[in-house]
Order: sequence, then structure tokens, then C-alpha cells
Amino acid sequence: MHEIIRLGLEPFLPPLHKQVRLKLLSYVKRHSSPPRILDVGGRKSPYTLGLRAKITITDLPRESEVQKVMNLGINSDIISQVYKRRSNIEKIIFDDMTCSKLPDESFEYVIAVEVLEHVEEDDLFLKEVYRVLKSEGVFLMTTPNGDWLKNINPDHKRHYKRQELLELLGSNFDEAEAEYAIAGGKYRKIGLKSWSIKHPLDTIRSMYANVINARHSRNEKIKHTAQRTRHLFAIAKKN
Repeated sequence: MHEIIRLGLEPFLPPLHKQVRLKLLSYVKRHSSPPRILDVGGRKSPYTLGLRAKITITDLPRESEVQKVMNLGINSDIISQVYKRRSNIEKIIFDDMTCSKLPDESFEYVIAVEVLEHVEEDDLFLKEVYRVLKSEGVFLMTTPNGDWLKNINPDHKRHYKRQELLELLGSNFDEAEAEYAIAGGKYRKIGLKSWSIKHPLDTIRSMYANVINARHSRNEKIKHTAQRTRHLFAIAKKN
């Protein structure tokens, strides 16, 4: 039931997750049988909801106060909740992607949505992603747009400029591309506010703002415009 309701609300969700989900849908359709997808730092992995795929979620344990305040990492309660609500989750495990225990060439796809900026040893992280990908595998990631956004987040190690990210990915993968994504502005800010049955008007306002933000973000110019865009959307391939 949770999956059906959530999929029905998809047009009103933040457009970054929708953009990731649409790309994953296009990949999954290429396979005759469900591919294996690794979601690093995915917690509840909303962008893989309903995909015809076998999803493994990995994350660090939620231990520090910063993690608790910023809703980072996972614990036993989160793991139990995700298993109950999701039908395509194969495994949820504690793992550090800079020194992962996952076997070589295990996944067709690896995704990391707003994760790499939290990782001190980003080069090691990417080497491990490359290792666990199968041949012809794809790594899909998003991160804050360092060409526009200052880093004021206490858990972010850095914000990448587009060229910096391309060089980092290019040194670890056989192909890499990166573009700007998601328009900034008041509608994005309103759309990120939490939904609550107790505050229906605020919830409707947030849903409406996400619809408008998604429309603005579909403009083709966004991909090539550093100013006022919030994220970098990158794809790297193992050939």
C-alpha cells in the first residue's frame, strides 16, 4: 500500500528524486530480468520505489549527533521500516564505500544521491564503486553544485565544481559526463518542507511548489547553466 500511495504522489515530490528515478527507469527497461542496483547512502531509497530491480541499500550506522540532526545514516528502526514498506529491496547493510566488503562486479548500477560531498576520501569511494560494478555498469550520482553554492553544511567535506567532478570521475571511470540540475529559487525552498497531515495547507503548498520547480527544472538551458542551479547530475561508465 505504501508503494502505491507514494507512486501516486510522485508528481508532487522534489524534482531531484524524480529525475534520478526517470533515469533509472530508462536503464531498467533495457534488461529482460531485474538488474541489481546498489544505492549507497540511500536510507529509504525513494527513487528506486517500484523499479523492476533488485535493490541493495548500504549506509553508515547512525551514531553521531550530526547524523541524528541531519537525518544521515541508518539504524535498526529504519531498516525494519524499509523492509516492511518495500517489495524490491534485496538487502540493507551497514557498509563504508571507501573500504566496502561487497564482492567485485556485483551490480549493473550503483547510485549515490547527495552522498559524495559527505565523503572525505572521495577517490577511494569511487574506486570501490568501479570495483563492484559489472562490465558495462553505470554509476549515477548527484551532488550540490559547487559552481554556485557555498558550503555551509557542517557534514559536507566539499562542494564540487562541474569541471572538478568531471576530472575526479574521469580519473576513475572509462567515461563520465556531468550537467547542472534543478532550478533554485523560492519554489524549490517551499517544496523541500516536510509534509504533515496536521498541517494540510503547508503540505499542499509544498506539493504545488514541487510541481512548479519540476517545470522550471525541465528547461534544457538548466543543464548548461551554473548560476542558480542547485545540483550536479553525473553519470560514469565502466567499459
